[in-house]
Amino acid sequence: MSNPIIEKLLAKNKRTDIPSFGPGDTVRVQVKIKEGEKERLQAFEGVVISKRNGPQASFTVRKVSFGQGVERIFPINSKVVDKIDVVRSSKVRRAKLYYLRDLKGKAARLKDVE
Repeated sequence: MSNPIIEKLLAKNKRTDIPSFGPGDTVRVQVKIKEGEKERLQAFEGVVISKRNGPQASFTVRKVSFGQGVERIFPINSKVVDKIDVVRSSKVRRAKLYYLRDLKGKAARLKDVE
């Protein structure tokens, strides 16, 4: 039922250097930023609150910056994402951690995996 041309394009653009991570993990995403002619890398470090699989896989990372919550959605196969590092893994019991948006400070902590 699926189109073979689309399947071929998706297979060609699939990334292989992505580590395995899931919701609750703290990741550092190196993002390519273009400023005029130059290109540089900027790190975005936070907790993965959701992950979508499939051909257009993406994940949402949340961090608190200067007391303000910031979320960013990264497509896994995007050229903008240079590298993903897993900083810490946490034990969670949900696939989507949207409840972290309402929590502050110590209440928003997650239990680390030993």
